Amino acid sequence: MLDRSKLATEKSNRRSRSIDRLTTLGIVDLIHAEDRRVAPAVARERRRIAKAVDMIVEAFRAGGRLFYVGAGTSGRLGVLDAAECPPTFGTKPPMVQGIIAGGRRALVRAVEGAEDRPQDGARAIDKRRVSKRDVVVGIAACGVTPFVRGAVRRARSRGARTVFVTCAPEAKGLLDVDVVINPRVGAEVVTGSTRMKAGTATKLVLNTLTTAAMVRIGKVFGNLMVDLKATNEKLRDRAERIVMEMTDLARGRARRLLGRAGGETKTAIVMHKHRASAAEARRLLDAAGGMLRRALEGRPR
Repeated sequence: MLDRSKLATEKSNRRSRSIDRLTTLGIVDLIHAEDRRVAPAVARERRRIAKAVDMIVEAFRAGGRLFYVGAGTSGRLGVLDAAECPPTFGTKPPMVQGIIAGGRRALVRAVEGAEDRPQDGARAIDKRRVSKRDVVVGIAACGVTPFVRGAVRRARSRGARTVFVTCAPEAKGLLDVDVVINPRVGAEVVTGSTRMKAGTATKLVLNTLTTAAMVRIGKVFGNLMVDLKATNEKLRDRAERIVMEMTDLARGRARRLLGRAGGETKTAIVMHKHRASAAEARRLLDAAGGMLRRALEGRPR
């Protein structure tokens, strides 16, 4: 087992060794200066991120799922990204799932020792019946969290494709996965506090994985979230504005069109384009694999 004291995420940051002597503005400036190192570190992993996205797209197209597995901050970030997919992209909740050591309680309060049991990670994978159609993304800033590594090992043994997101370059050689995404953000402002730069890097990576995958499977047209679920006033307003932009209809007509489409933005746009019924528009979308651009270029029977 790797000596945790040797990990980049546990090292002392020489630039912040006198942070307790700074003014409030000096502390803010120092943290901001360290944060500026995050985006370039993530950008250097672009090819590995793209490879992971392609794996996820392949899984989705085969009816598979994406699982994030983490503990503490890493687990919460995975659960957060998964939870944002249904309202943003209209996915069903099982399609992207977050697994956190300690379960739901760990989302709001630390569960002592939950991350230390690899067998619990393996059981979480078994419980969800992970298969070769799925992709499992382990998230651990340090790269050695037992719960996460246990889950990833079990997922791999069940035939799933596996990805690991870590900010510790020292851990890369220990990870038997298909893709390792390793943003090297360096030591934290407060030693070992990986909710900071490592957490920010992780958030950027996860945002990119799901957003890029959703674009590739047709959940976005141009830069519009055309598969959103209008479950509140803000999203209903956004759906209406998307339909208005795509059809040049006034607000009232766009709202009525969405009503006839059952609130489905893509369906409404295809209905208008092809002067089709909702059922005909859905058939066109199904024939186009859910890709709005293809459905708009096609012709109804």
